[in-house]
Amino acid sequence: MAEYIKTGKSTTEIAKADAEVREAVQKILDDVQQRGDTAVRELSAKFDHWSPESFRLTQDQIDTIIKSIPEQTINDIKFAQANVRRFAEAQRAALKDIEVETMPGVILGHKNIPVNSVGCYIPGGRYPMVASAHMSVLTAKVAGVKRVIACTPPINGKIPAATVTAMALAGADEIYILGGVQAMAAMGFGTKSICPVDMLVGPGNAFVAEAKRQLFGKVGIDLLAGPTETLVIADETADAEMVATDLLGQAEHGPTSPCALITTSRILAFETIKEIERQLQLLPTGEVARIAWEDNGRIILVNSLEEAVIEADKLAYEHVEVLTKNPEYFKKNMTNFGALFLGPETNVAYGDKVIGTNHTLPTKGAARYTGGLWVGKFIKTCTYQKVKPEVTAQIGEYCTRLCELENFAAHAEQAKLRVKRYGNKEVIK
Repeated sequence: MAEYIKTGKSTTEIAKADAEVREAVQKILDDVQQRGDTAVRELSAKFDHWSPESFRLTQDQIDTIIKSIPEQTINDIKFAQANVRRFAEAQRAALKDIEVETMPGVILGHKNIPVNSVGCYIPGGRYPMVASAHMSVLTAKVAGVKRVIACTPPINGKIPAATVTAMALAGADEIYILGGVQAMAAMGFGTKSICPVDMLVGPGNAFVAEAKRQLFGKVGIDLLAGPTETLVIADETADAEMVATDLLGQAEHGPTSPCALITTSRILAFETIKEIERQLQLLPTGEVARIAWEDNGRIILVNSLEEAVIEADKLAYEHVEVLTKNPEYFKKNMTNFGALFLGPETNVAYGDKVIGTNHTLPTKGAARYTGGLWVGKFIKTCTYQKVKPEVTAQIGEYCTRLCELENFAAHAEQAKLRVKRYGNKEVIK
């Protein structure tokens, strides 16, 4: 039976914080929906101290920003984007239109149709999330989305140049320096200066994630990406330095970021606690990471790999890193994860920044029913049908009886009319 050596905050404490966020976000969304650009400008000035003549960057501004970026940074962004593009293109190629004749004269099919417009949110704040531009804007463009707009907040009153560069290189059609709930509301509802989109994607803080949740239905969303989560599964072959490093590598995202270790080794469990404390003393972002670890860190001791799979699937974490003798065992047997990192040679940071898979992933247990952002999220799989004249009367007879079984009289009339028009038999009564 699993033994919890360390636990985080209770579900009651988390629920209380979530309720406060919901109320605050609802007020902002209502304000933007009612007052449009005026509300957006006031909120941007209040929260980001940012009120330019236009939130949208001109092409001249974008070109100037790109020229200000060091060549090495440009090359690094292009390297990461090339990897993301290659994987996204391979995923897109796997989505095929189909057309089949399911019985003589009945032709059914589906088409994969990109959504027409997407709004991408690229977080700023404590960390300028340059990589989120690749993951959202570029992936949407590979999917075939015609209009992709992108919002990112100013950082300390300045335009985040590297983020804007990544957005532009990824193919964004419109770039806005606008952050927070007001950005999500402007893209979702639309204002006089920003045309609304059909879908919102991208990670963000708790307020941005809640805005997406409340806007869902008005627009589509990729998923509800809450605070980043990381789980390390390790056995006696792992070392505490690597386990601690990889847990803190995600804990630094923010004070609400859960991080967990599931291990078959009691020695490793306690060595990891000591090593985390040592590294927190040295880490420049240790103040934030410490709160995340103390409030949301978990260590679970299990008796076997089978039990490790059970506990890992219960957590259904966003990132799962496997540091065991046989990582393939978890690839074969785990079912609930956002992204799986197999073996000590890889790590979550690779997936977050450069290796090519998407870093916008399910959190808060959503990995039980969905994967992360990919080209398929931007594509609608829409069905069509065609029935040949010589078989429609036959289909109509079956359909009539089944409609009447459910008391759908008008449905039945649709079928009866086809029997009458195309059949050789007496009209069904």
